Amino acid sequence: MFSPLPTPAEMSNWDKVTINEIGIKGEILMENAGREAVFALLKGYGYVAGKKILIIAGSGNNGGDGFVMGRILADMGAEVLILHTSPKSSYKGDAAYMLKVAVRLGVNVKFFRATEKIMLPESDIIIDALLGTGFSGELRPFAQSIVEAVNLAKSSFIFAVDIPSGLNGLTGLPQPVAVKAHMTVTFEEAKIGLALPQADAYTGCLVVTHIGIPNEVKYKYPATHRLITDQALDYIPTPSPTMHKGSSGHILLVGASKGLTGALHLAGISALRAGAGLVTMACPDGIASEVKGGRPELMTKGLGSGDQWNDQMIAELLPELEKYDALVIGPGLGRDKGALDLVSAIVKSNHPPAVYDADALYALAERPELIEIISDNSILTPHPGEMARMIASTIPEVEADRIGTALKFSEKSRTLLVLKGAGTIIAAPDGQIAVSPISAPNLAAAGSGDILAGVCGALLSRGIHPMQSACIGVYWHGLAGQHLAEKFPYRGNIATEIAEALPQVLKEELC
Repeated sequence: MFSPLPTPAEMSNWDKVTINEIGIKGEILMENAGREAVFALLKGYGYVAGKKILIIAGSGNNGGDGFVMGRILADMGAEVLILHTSPKSSYKGDAAYMLKVAVRLGVNVKFFRATEKIMLPESDIIIDALLGTGFSGELRPFAQSIVEAVNLAKSSFIFAVDIPSGLNGLTGLPQPVAVKAHMTVTFEEAKIGLALPQADAYTGCLVVTHIGIPNEVKYKYPATHRLITDQALDYIPTPSPTMHKGSSGHILLVGASKGLTGALHLAGISALRAGAGLVTMACPDGIASEVKGGRPELMTKGLGSGDQWNDQMIAELLPELEKYDALVIGPGLGRDKGALDLVSAIVKSNHPPAVYDADALYALAERPELIEIISDNSILTPHPGEMARMIASTIPEVEADRIGTALKFSEKSRTLLVLKGAGTIIAAPDGQIAVSPISAPNLAAAGSGDILAGVCGALLSRGIHPMQSACIGVYWHGLAGQHLAEKFPYRGNIATEIAEALPQVLKEELC
């Protein structure tokens, strides 16, 4: 279901443990890295004999990988020039060793001195081995000038080693600029920053190659961040020949108010399309027919009288909650006092696993004391605006550190958090982070969040653990968005079409 996404610090630790505890020498890992990088370059670019290749090598291990590549590419007949950014005497350890080997074999190696204006020699290929994933903070002026010069080499194929220089390996953001590569090779596992959508403009085609870190090391020191893979769909229960609607989960959707009836309807449709056996929508009785929307498959539970939530409706609803396998709370709920009182009452009640979405999140932001007592079998699904409201922050601040924001909130509230957006983040209270690899513009449609809430609720109703339900739901929802891009390449699809695509996606992926 997951593949590891180590942080730069975790990857560095894997290297150290492999070298110091397992006994595999650093030179071996560096040689493996350089060779794997060359193989990736050949696949991405093609024949290199006679081609002019410029390698920009920094002072660390990333530069050492570049020295290995230069030696191998020169043996293949390429016209190689390595520009190293520090004096030869300043190189240490494995990188110094690889530099000496390249010099002994006659590779053209020159010192890249800092100048006011950097002019790179004309090259068919530029290999960026300047900075590795250990880079943090802001680029120094000389390094920034090099990055900017590389990005101006429009006729060259830009190949980044491990990570495009200037890109933060934790956040995937430029600091303040980064190399814009056509292709990036990274080693052993993709670092977390490389998996985030904001890094796509810099990594180009991302290739992960293995350099010899033993699985034993990865198991002993597991990465805290994980990438959701297509194996997530394997956790969706396979239909049984003897199954019936009562054994497939009965979900209760709570929401809707005057003028906001469509959201609950959309969540209901998606819950059915995600395999829930029974779907009931609880709403004020005065708008129950609007919520049903002529869909006979959707059941309604009209409460009280009128079209806005009040104490009578809350009193009628609370005793019913335990009859259901899962809840979804919030779509179209409204933001008046009655709606806030409803969310408060549900939080304080005994209820099955629940998804808090949309206006339920507004209620939690307005009454933050509820977050401290919310059930640990709950999933919260905010978009960045809702997240910012809940933590009294701003959208830019949330987007600047999506992982950190999600993790801090989840740990503090002891709830599972789904921070929606391109590369959705799922954060668990135990510090585990899962990242969706999908960025689907076709999901940027009104009601898309209601569809996701219905999918997650349906999975919960079938007895799937909240963490798995969230990860499966996010990945499945994302695939539906990608599926719709084939029919609507410039968007224009509507939310009901996202729901209708859910079964089709499973057919294509699992059958």
